Amino acid sequence: MSVAIFPAAGGLGGATYSALLKLLNPKDVVLISRHPEKLQQEQKAGATVRKADFDDVESLKGVFEGVKTLNLISYPSIEHEHRFEVAKAAIDSARASGVQHIFYSSLAFGGFTSNPPFRAQVMLAHLDTEAYLRSIHEQDPGKLSYTVVRVGLYSESFPIYTASFDINHPPKDGKIRVPHNGEGPGIAWAKREELGEAVARLIAIREQDPENFAWKNKLMVLSGPKAYSLNETAKVFSDVLGREITVQEVSVDEYADLPAVKESLTYGSGSWSRPWATAFEGLRHGVAAEVTPYLRELLGREPEAFEVTVRGMKASV
Repeated sequence: MSVAIFPAAGGLGGATYSALLKLLNPKDVVLISRHPEKLQQEQKAGATVRKADFDDVESLKGVFEGVKTLNLISYPSIEHEHRFEVAKAAIDSARASGVQHIFYSSLAFGGFTSNPPFRAQVMLAHLDTEAYLRSIHEQDPGKLSYTVVRVGLYSESFPIYTASFDINHPPKDGKIRVPHNGEGPGIAWAKREELGEAVARLIAIREQDPENFAWKNKLMVLSGPKAYSLNETAKVFSDVLGREITVQEVSVDEYADLPAVKESLTYGSGSWSRPWATAFEGLRHGVAAEVTPYLRELLGREPEAFEVTVRGMKASV
């Protein structure tokens, strides 16, 4: 029974395979990356390393041979159509190679519903991928099962929700300018490393008893232990820095034109700052505020508090 992670790169993929290699025999683990040379240590430990790239669909063909369980991690982008198409190509390749179960690492930006109250740009490709997994399972229930794991918003990713706020170089005026008044519902921040560990533990549970796996063909939300409004998030920054940091509501146009925001959200065909602003409307609808016990249960301990993670990101003087 081989378990594969694709792509085995980036923060979530790295955290997942680091934990998984401690839970399973490394010889049963396949790590698939566009940079396999970066996985030499894992290969020496016994893992199989293969090369594939979301942006090279041909490289996906046959790369999942011998794999029974796949952890598919989403393409790193907020773009919609291409992000879904490459996920679909990976799923189709997995089916053709005989993969029996797919863990899809989605995003906790929609609660427990397949039809969230607001469809933010960042969630569009995820929702399409989730729907595609459901549809192919319904077409042939005995061939492929799935688990959608909506992983919480990374604590370390707070800059993309706070106008590129940098805990080590905060704005002189202490203002976080976003198209939101800072009030709840908030964000159930979760540490990325712990999210990866929890996904690995979930995979290991299924490997022990596939037939009785409780999350077969279901959606799980892995969240942090508490939802923080943006004002509460700013209060954490204030406490860490010892100076006042506050949220200032601005228009979508003003937000999208902020230099730091434009710079952080410019790639491919141009700036994605305006589409990204839909995330704030999603926050108003509470799509990132779902708090569940599953991260704590899978870890077997209390997840790291947002304040602790942020304090750890603050450079020592």
